[in-house]
Amino acid sequence: MTDLPPGVRYRPGHLGPDAQAALVEDIRRVVAEAPLYVPVMPRTGTEMSVRMTNCGTLGWVTDKEGGYRYQSRHPVTGGAWPPIPPRLIALWEEVADHAWPPEACLVNFYDEHARMGLHQDRDEATFDAPVVSVSLGDACRFRIGGPKRTDRTVALRLESGDVIVFGGESRLAFHGVDRIYPGSSTLLRNGGRVNLTLRRVTAPERA
Repeated sequence: MTDLPPGVRYRPGHLGPDAQAALVEDIRRVVAEAPLYVPVMPRTGTEMSVRMTNCGTLGWVTDKEGGYRYQSRHPVTGGAWPPIPPRLIALWEEVADHAWPPEACLVNFYDEHARMGLHQDRDEATFDAPVVSVSLGDACRFRIGGPKRTDRTVALRLESGDVIVFGGESRLAFHGVDRIYPGSSTLLRNGGRVNLTLRRVTAPERA
């Protein structure tokens, strides 16, 4: 097993086949209400290779004019994001080790050509809560390093049903997806990979 950076909790096969299939149905309902769209990079307007949507009270978006941010409405339809499915809330409660619920779930769809360059999840107002990442469908080569882009990285193959939690020292770790392994799963009817990342965006009010 590859030595992962401190603070990364890797749970291979955490979700069994039935749980994966049920989550896919949940996400299909999310996509029916908040369709997948192609995000673009700030400043350049270059299209990303993934398609994305969100569920929760807030959703992560990016465009040429506004850059990376969270907002309460779908940037194409203008509709409010659908709620996070109860199964994902239950997963957060099981693995996040955090007192407050997630506010956003980013849904990324990767076809066989999609990639995700090394990046940090740092658009949130607080980094106290972890990011919980769920893999569904085709396997991918996932890469993760440390809080600096120049830190050493390690790669591992994520399979459908795997869960990774980035918290503590790893909350701002650079990470990305090098490649997709087409045909490695039959979970999605037309192939591809769905990645779900649950996030806490705002700092809880102090009593």
